[in-house]
Amino acid sequence: MFKKKPSLPRGPYPEYPLNTSLRDLTFTVFDTETTGFAVGANDRMIELAAVTVRELAVQRETFHTYINPCREIPAEITDLTGISGGTVERAPLALEALEAFLDFAYQTTGGIWVGHYVAFDMMVLKKEAQRHGHRLNFPICLDTLNLIGFISPSNQMLDLEKYALQFGTEIFERHQALGDALTTAHLFCALADLLEQRGKGTLADLIEISEMNSRMLQF
Repeated sequence: MFKKKPSLPRGPYPEYPLNTSLRDLTFTVFDTETTGFAVGANDRMIELAAVTVRELAVQRETFHTYINPCREIPAEITDLTGISGGTVERAPLALEALEAFLDFAYQTTGGIWVGHYVAFDMMVLKKEAQRHGHRLNFPICLDTLNLIGFISPSNQMLDLEKYALQFGTEIFERHQALGDALTTAHLFCALADLLEQRGKGTLADLIEISEMNSRMLQF
């Protein structure tokens, strides 16, 4: 199992100048699976995964772990994700998983995090850290939904698979953290290519677009 460490904070992550080209940035694309949406109350994280994007290409560097939530996993979640009580019985607890994930992000210099509806995944990590008396320090976090809102404005919010189909990117195992992280990573690379074609090719552009098209967390 993962080696326990005394505290969660990592860093500092690389501080990229705002005029840094997208192709000179390293991103950690991540995803979580949970027992439900009430992560501020009784629901818990049961899977966490990430993949590295460098030079706007998905790398072979991946991270994956199941997590023991110390509670029953609802049948509908098992049906959706394939994760059962038996899957997580010997898995690490949330704090150990978070420590390992932070090590992965730090060691691969992925100082910018990316997710699809990333506000939810950030809340999952934040709440799990708080339950163990820690405050999680987030780097820059980007949402593919915000980038899509700039490239293809719409009031409709589609799920990850439909956006991958819309932009012609590869789809991996759905409702599994590593599969969704890989799907998100490939979608993000395609979106970044389109942004470059529109003259939006720097970190400053990404941040500005994210702030302009920010989607509110609703669940």
